[in-house]
Amino acid sequence: MTNNGNMKRIFCLLAFFFCAFLVFDVSAQGEYAAPKSGEGISAFLERNKRPGKAYYNEFIRLNEKRLRGKEELRLGMKYVLPQLRKGASATASSKPAANKKGTVRERLFGRKLADVEVTSNRLQGACFYVVSGHGGPDPGAIGKIGKVELHEDEYAYDVALRLARNLMQEGAEVRIIIQDAKDGIRDDKYLKNSKRETCMGSPIPFNQVRRLKQRSDKINTLFKQDKYAYKRAIFVHVDSRNKGHQTDVFFYHQNKNSESKHLAKTMRTTFTHKYKKHQPGRGFTGTVDGRNLYVLRHTTPASVFVELGNIQNSFDQQRIILSDNRQALANWLCEGFVTDYNRYKKKTR
Repeated sequence: MTNNGNMKRIFCLLAFFFCAFLVFDVSAQGEYAAPKSGEGISAFLERNKRPGKAYYNEFIRLNEKRLRGKEELRLGMKYVLPQLRKGASATASSKPAANKKGTVRERLFGRKLADVEVTSNRLQGACFYVVSGHGGPDPGAIGKIGKVELHEDEYAYDVALRLARNLMQEGAEVRIIIQDAKDGIRDDKYLKNSKRETCMGSPIPFNQVRRLKQRSDKINTLFKQDKYAYKRAIFVHVDSRNKGHQTDVFFYHQNKNSESKHLAKTMRTTFTHKYKKHQPGRGFTGTVDGRNLYVLRHTTPASVFVELGNIQNSFDQQRIILSDNRQALANWLCEGFVTDYNRYKKKTR
């Protein structure tokens, strides 16, 4: 009986330690979450109430094997979230404190997103001029879904704001050329139309040539003032073609400008890789061409002109009316800039 009693006590102790180990192991694994379509690390962490550089760096460390050396997320993969710091709450607002070191404040993004945490230095030392097409008295191309009108300037502006915010998170200096004091980044499918847009506070002329000259002159003036070695401009538009013509995102570059051409090709390569990853088997047919467009011809910095799709085509319309898709477009354009900037830095060393 004594031996049986000892065996029972030993078995109970082993069972206790085994269960304790399991509890510890599970708790040590932490909290997991999966990204949404097109979501970058910063946006993913902000959505999970973990904004800022400290959380970003901890996330990279915790998910080293899952990320495989790349700072980008994969759909369907669950990632370990950094442990919430003491005093933080999973239901607390993710809004960073204003004027905090490492925070950039830009009211154009809207009240909820005005404070931008700089979570990376990948674009530190770079300056960008972000221009959404049309605006003010000119809505640009107009598509329709039922009785709802889709105005090019509203959707181009939303993608441009998202791109500008991404660039700032990566440490870049960003000049938003076309501005709307009321509309920030919006998640609605159908964006309300307005004529409030200005060229950095100046009314946008109705005349097309004057309108294009105004934004080109503004970029060139800033270009002379900004003391950065790497300066690039991007013009964001939505094309208009026959309703039956589905098209992928495509790019134009300045004629006889090798940096502009390389940037456009880098953007296309980035989109090709993203489509292969997120929509395997679909393929990407976006093109790169040189064009003699006014803004490309009269703008000093190396520039890229991007058409996000055909606003008349029902398939392409999904690319712009869904906020997740607009964010994905911004994310991928930002990644294209990061790749191009890295190439530039290597070339100039």
